[in-house]
Amino acid sequence: MIYADANGSLPLLPEVRDYLATRIPSQLWGNPNAIHTLGSQIKGGMDKCREIVGDVLGANPTQVIWNSGSSESCSTVLQHVLLPMKTGKTIIYSSPIEHAAIGAALEHYKNVWDYELRYMPVSVDGLVDESWLASELDGNHHRCAMITCMAVNNETGVIQPWEKIRDLSKNHQIPFVCDTTQLIGRLPFHFNDSGLEWAMASGHKLGALPGSGFLLARDPGALKPLVWGGGQESGLRGGTQNYLGVETLAVALQTLPTKLARIPQLNAWRKNLEAGLPSGTVVIGAQLERLPGTMLIGCPGVHGQGVQIELEGQDIFVTTSAACSDNEPATSKVLRAMKIDDILGRSVIRASLPLSASESDYQALLGSLKTAYAKLNRIKAY
Repeated sequence: MIYADANGSLPLLPEVRDYLATRIPSQLWGNPNAIHTLGSQIKGGMDKCREIVGDVLGANPTQVIWNSGSSESCSTVLQHVLLPMKTGKTIIYSSPIEHAAIGAALEHYKNVWDYELRYMPVSVDGLVDESWLASELDGNHHRCAMITCMAVNNETGVIQPWEKIRDLSKNHQIPFVCDTTQLIGRLPFHFNDSGLEWAMASGHKLGALPGSGFLLARDPGALKPLVWGGGQESGLRGGTQNYLGVETLAVALQTLPTKLARIPQLNAWRKNLEAGLPSGTVVIGAQLERLPGTMLIGCPGVHGQGVQIELEGQDIFVTTSAACSDNEPATSKVLRAMKIDDILGRSVIRASLPLSASESDYQALLGSLKTAYAKLNRIKAY
């Protein structure tokens, strides 16, 4: 099997499976907030996991807030920034290619709190235009409540100019929310050097247990909680912590430095794969910096779901866009924002190989793509 949906979700890492095989039979179960011995041991384990996150991602352990994942983190940060605004700052600048965890929340604040959403243009190859934002801010920065732009797009894999947008935001003293979900675990990242106020990660993107994640906050004491409860996470996130998920997050992150060292090789293998694709295929964002292993490939006139089915028959698993909208037989909102027409948009498949992929995985994927396109183009011609 070749699993090529890493941007959607990673299977449990072998290291995580091995850890769970030992951990689950243990007697260390209980409420980490209890003062008995079991609770104290579990809480101590979670604190050790905070240290591991801090070591790997360049954060202080006190800046790590455990939660259910990036959707919760995004909602937490957005409500923290937007809910208390009573200052006449009514404009939100965002990219139109954000994940729904940001996009749907912004629509909510637009409808309920009368914010005005203004979207940055996106090039046909998937890059947000920060120069347009700079021009807009020249006249409107005093009315701007927040700016959002993801670090890396989950469909195209294109690395966005988030650092330039961060600097624009700082220059105008405007809160900047950057969704780092596809960045953390796929590219090098150091939180305290990033200049970001917040960063988020989901366990299932890292090969840890689903339903686990964390928010990094530069100033945790200033954060307004989204989930209230019994004072867990220093009062910043109510609810009994998913301590088993937390432990698997730490296990997964400890494997990251070794895997990140493979990025140059992975990029070379991806380049070779794309060079070998049949005539008529298009790789969206091919000339831009992308996540290693991520390819959004289309062939006008050949339906992406047809290609997906052909590959699955060979035990290769890809999606037709983002996994959360894979069942929609239409051009995704990301591609529409890039002004990509339906003929190309409906033909795309996203292959996102993990950092652990081998050269033979890339070669097998290329061979299967050639076979699938040859077959489907014959059917189209007929």
